[in-house]
Amino acid sequence: MVDEVRTPRSAALAELAGRQHGVVATRQLEGLGLARSTVALWAEDGRLHRLHRGVYAVGHMAITWEARCLAAVLARPGAVAGHLTAAWIHGLLRSRPGTIHLTAPTRQRLRRDFVVHFARLHPDDVTIVGGIPVTSPARTVLDLAAEESARGLARLLERADERGLLDLRRFEELLSRTNGHRGNARLTAALRAHSPRDAVLRSDLERRFRDLVLAAGLPRPQTNVAVEGYELDAYWEAEGFAVELDVYATHGSVRSFEADRERADDLLLAGIETIRVTDVRLAREPGETIERVAAHLARRRRTVGPRRSVA
Repeated sequence: MVDEVRTPRSAALAELAGRQHGVVATRQLEGLGLARSTVALWAEDGRLHRLHRGVYAVGHMAITWEARCLAAVLARPGAVAGHLTAAWIHGLLRSRPGTIHLTAPTRQRLRRDFVVHFARLHPDDVTIVGGIPVTSPARTVLDLAAEESARGLARLLERADERGLLDLRRFEELLSRTNGHRGNARLTAALRAHSPRDAVLRSDLERRFRDLVLAAGLPRPQTNVAVEGYELDAYWEAEGFAVELDVYATHGSVRSFEADRERADDLLLAGIETIRVTDVRLAREPGETIERVAAHLARRRRTVGPRRSVA
């Protein structure tokens, strides 16, 4: 709750809280002209609810995840949301991490319900998303590259590309000034294996395939769905059958060659059969390609019983 009589001070507090998901820091309240004694009084009478030392929710404790995240940032002067938390904020993850991760410029051994990573960030490494200070997309991927698997790192770059966040100039500039970072070499290699141009071609291929499938009267597949730890381009769950769409130009490395075969083997062990369709084949033989897909689906219906839904 706020002052029953609207005062300039309470109006300023309401405006600040409105911009910050309903959370404020003591230092910000002091900037509005509130004395520490007033802050303490408001905390006692329920106008402010303490979340961390020097950080409060305004009016009530029914706060959002974004409010909890910003409260953690405000609890550490100079901190920003980083690592997995930043990846979620930028839309690079499919599920939200349970723990909030921060990146802060100073080491501080305090017992918190969030994880703090120490790093002095360049101004270009920080941005604001939804009112929350957060590491830039490039810095976020670099920080995760230190621990992420090659497959996971490639997936992060793909999602950054899909969301229009893969600015190669910014990634390369970041790598040029972070030679000592543990993720530098791994991110450099991952960027070499990834081409934004191929990602655009891939999205065109996916749309073309989907349109041909529906025009042929086949059941609509699930697209870009996570199954058994892999993201499948087109998946018919009832038949346990998937189509992997390949842009021909992307398949020239030993890593991708081996990964494709490991992927197919893992899926087959899970009872999911896959075939691969290239952009060249779909452009040259669209009718024949979709006929083969139809034949595979019919065969799988004859041989595969009911399957459980994907979690």
